[in-house]
Amino acid sequence: MSIERAKTQEILQEYRRHDKDTGSPEVQIALLTERIVNLTEHFKTHKKDHHSRRGLLHLVSLRRRLLNYLKRENAERYKTLIEQLGLRK
Repeated sequence: MSIERAKTQEILQEYRRHDKDTGSPEVQIALLTERIVNLTEHFKTHKKDHHSRRGLLHLVSLRRRLLNYLKRENAERYKTLIEQLGLRK
C-alpha cells in the first residue's frame, strides 16, 4: 500500500515547484492522494481490513489539513492543484 519509488519520483517531477522541492504542500498532497487511491483499491478486495481503514482516515484528514493550509496561503495554487488531481467536482 506504499508507493513504489518510481511512482514517487514521477509525482515529484510533476508537482514540484523547483528542482530540489520535496516538501511543498503540492507535493505532499499529491503523494497523499496516491496513497489514498492505493488504499481505496485495496479495500475493494479486503473489505474487513479495519486496521488499514483507520490509517486511510488519518491520511484523508492530513490531506484535508494541507489543502486548507494551501487554500488559506495561496488560493490560486490551491485551485490549480485540485484541478490537476481531480479532487473536486
